[in-house]
Amino acid sequence: MGNFIFFPILFFGLIILISAFFVVKQQTAAIIERFGKFQSIRQSGLQMKIPLVDRISGKLSLKIQQLDVMIETKTLDDVFVRLKVSVQYKVIKDKVYDAFYKLDYPHDQITSYVFDVVRAEVPKMKLDDVFVRKDDVAIAVKSELNDAMMEYGYDIIKTLVTDIDPDAQVKEAMNRINAADREKTAAQFEGDAARILIVEKAKAEAESKRLQGQGIADQRREIARGLEESVEVLNKVGINSQEASALIVVTQHYDTLQSIGQQTNSNLILLPNSPQAGSNMLNDMVASFSASNQIGEAMKNAKNKIDE
Repeated sequence: MGNFIFFPILFFGLIILISAFFVVKQQTAAIIERFGKFQSIRQSGLQMKIPLVDRISGKLSLKIQQLDVMIETKTLDDVFVRLKVSVQYKVIKDKVYDAFYKLDYPHDQITSYVFDVVRAEVPKMKLDDVFVRKDDVAIAVKSELNDAMMEYGYDIIKTLVTDIDPDAQVKEAMNRINAADREKTAAQFEGDAARILIVEKAKAEAESKRLQGQGIADQRREIARGLEESVEVLNKVGINSQEASALIVVTQHYDTLQSIGQQTNSNLILLPNSPQAGSNMLNDMVASFSASNQIGEAMKNAKNKIDE
């Protein structure tokens, strides 16, 4: 009879003894209460409590946690925009009591502060400024949360504005503005390129004309120099300047006729004149031919005398 009583008592005694020990995981804090009153905070490792007297009221993670808050608000230029704010926070190890007993729903509290700060800051900015100054919004949220949550045992590690999503129509309009601006820039570049091409082409043509004019001037200079040398040679053999000029003119006349005759499709234009004028022209040509023959014979005789 005694054994039937002893074994159940021993069994329940072992259960009670085992329940006196408990394990707290790494980066976790356990809150121990005794008859409903706070008793102690136990850190990671094997811990012990008084069975049936002490109980684990709750556990708090000491790891860094993240809370994502979606907020819809209006900008200064009356554009509705949705922002995603990510808040990274953790329970301060030395303030586990405050974190556990002073605040029931930390997520709701943090969300309320984020809403309050964002809806106070973003309406001061235009939509473009929200994209550019999103870090300013994040800093303002972190500053406000730190001041408020430190009292409750929470440390705000970092706040980030991870997404800015305007209305679909606003995004489409922004894309059209961007596309139009890029097309304008492309048109300006194309215009500049065309202008440079025209300027360079004009410069090339001007340089070509200058070189062409210089070539013509050089050609005329050489012709004049050749004529001058020809007159000097003729003067040395006793031919005066007037006769020398007549000879040069007749020579050029023959050269011209020869050049025209070399072209198969060339046309000779004869200006209309009276018979008397034609007779005079013929007489002049005969006289010119005779003068050229005489000058040629004189040049030949002069050359022979020089050779002798």
